[in-house]
Amino acid sequence: MIKKVTLTVTSLIGLLAATSFAAEKTYVFGIVAKSNNNPVFQAAKTGAEDEAKKLSQEHGVNVKIDWRTPNEEDPQKQVQAIEQLVNAGASGIAVSCSDANKLTDAINSAVNKGIPVVCFDSDAPKSKRLANFGTDDIDCGHKVMEQLAKEMGGKGVVAILAGNQNAPNLQKRVQGVKEIAKNYPDIKILDTFYHKETPQDAAAEVETVQQAHPEITGWAMVGGWPLFTDNALKFAPGSVKVVAVDALPAELGYLRDGHVQVLLAQQVYEWGTTSVDLLYAKAAENKNPPSSFVKGDLIPITKDNVDEFAKNWDKWLPKK
Repeated sequence: MIKKVTLTVTSLIGLLAATSFAAEKTYVFGIVAKSNNNPVFQAAKTGAEDEAKKLSQEHGVNVKIDWRTPNEEDPQKQVQAIEQLVNAGASGIAVSCSDANKLTDAINSAVNKGIPVVCFDSDAPKSKRLANFGTDDIDCGHKVMEQLAKEMGGKGVVAILAGNQNAPNLQKRVQGVKEIAKNYPDIKILDTFYHKETPQDAAAEVETVQQAHPEITGWAMVGGWPLFTDNALKFAPGSVKVVAVDALPAELGYLRDGHVQVLLAQQVYEWGTTSVDLLYAKAAENKNPPSSFVKGDLIPITKDNVDEFAKNWDKWLPKK
């Protein structure tokens, strides 16, 4: 008799466990960033995985991340990744678009099949994506110039370093720099200088322009390209003021040695956390964001807080 009761209880426990397991809803969110070897996207991956764990615990569900990012930037591989995620039945997809035109059809196809898509960092504004989370590029240009004008004491000659001349986001940042510069009658914008977006090309452009125009006393860098390599800035620390976008590990040394006064860090970890939050709200609760653009604020990093900020990268980047 005792044995029979024991078996019954055991069976009941197994049945309850099976029922609980069956009731646990699973959501799989695909993340398609631009390139796997870029630290900002590794930070986004960590953010996405951390948020998936948090949501799983809070809601009693199983949230998984399916990371489908090419090793090098390749919009066609991003298209293929989105198609593969659709075929695999993903609950939602987040993508940072290397080429909006090439990705729009793939995004629309996913949405038409009932899979919500959000963009982060780099948008596809003409697509059916649910929302875009990232930097307000005109505001970014405003903040670069505001910080630079403060460092320059409101006077001097500024050169703008602007990367790819055809990139819409960089064009907007340059526009923002010029708008704020008009507020400072004693600051002159010399010109905007474009270059291939490699550290070596960017550093060479800065050196060439600075030598040709020694009157330059400030650089407004709407991207941090030259700071991804060592010894890129040949002038004496502090003799020319520099404000640049992004605060990757390679850039932080320029703050510490005084070559750069301010780095404006994008919320790269939040590219992952916020994207997953937006997708979960739509997939699990059918909630749309209040706006199709979700702004990520820029964080000023200076010599005073660089060491504290650097600790983030210890958490965000995979351990080697």
